[in-house]
Amino acid sequence: MDKIKAAIVGYGNIGRFVLEALQEAPDFEIAGVVRRRVTDTPAELTPYKVVTDIADLGKVDVAILCTPTREVEKYAEVYLAAGINTVDSFDIHSSIADLRANLDKVAKAHGTVAIISAGWDPGSDSVVRTLLQAAAPKGLTYTNFGPGMSMGHTVCVKSKPGVKNALSMTIPLGTGIHRRMVYVELEEGARLEDVARAVKEDPYFASDETHVMAVPSVDEVKDMGHGVNMVRKGVSGKTQNQRFEFNMSINNPALTAQILVCVARASMLQRPGAYTMIEIPVIDLLPGDREELIRHLV
Repeated sequence: MDKIKAAIVGYGNIGRFVLEALQEAPDFEIAGVVRRRVTDTPAELTPYKVVTDIADLGKVDVAILCTPTREVEKYAEVYLAAGINTVDSFDIHSSIADLRANLDKVAKAHGTVAIISAGWDPGSDSVVRTLLQAAAPKGLTYTNFGPGMSMGHTVCVKSKPGVKNALSMTIPLGTGIHRRMVYVELEEGARLEDVARAVKEDPYFASDETHVMAVPSVDEVKDMGHGVNMVRKGVSGKTQNQRFEFNMSINNPALTAQILVCVARASMLQRPGAYTMIEIPVIDLLPGDREELIRHLV
């Protein structure tokens, strides 16, 4: 069976870990890497094509978008229209439904598949939340992130004027409430109060308690570890006090990358259109023979 030809689009924190996940996946071939610049290519990319235009890679089955969240839509529209499936880890929860609706139209018009918001939250955690709600239809689920580095929030801060480097840490306060601790290296002449105002007004941060602090070096406080504690208490049928808890401690970009590779695989099995992870059969995330997987996992 032919291997799936995947292109990595963007080569930051997530892109580096996507490369490793693809190298370990038995059913993928790395078509190449798309970057803004092809100069100063890291040594680990030497075996692969590095280009600025995905068209220069030849046949590509799926593009794994490792771009900042706010660039996902423009890349996905272009690639879907060119006949290439796309997967991404778009993480602005309030905009997911709109992104899905837009990319669904593009994908169906060109016979392609987009799987969106497929990191670990939104993404694999969304699947867990869905399963917990099915097990106890009446009730509440609390998702508590961290403590750890939020990649989407960090990229957001880095985009603000006056910021040289940044780190956004998520601190869980319980019952799904979080504090954002933002550490910034300022460019010369930048004022902390201006940066703090821009950060707190951004939709990424507007709903949470946010503290912005200047530090001499972000690298000295950087940690890619993260995690989640998810609790649901509810009712199964008419039976009260059903309680479920899910925990994990992770390297943030490594897990995001692994999920992206899984949904890239699943994209090859779906009908044209745009999907979130809760719409994808979980067995489609795995390589191997379906009958063997059923015998092993069920």
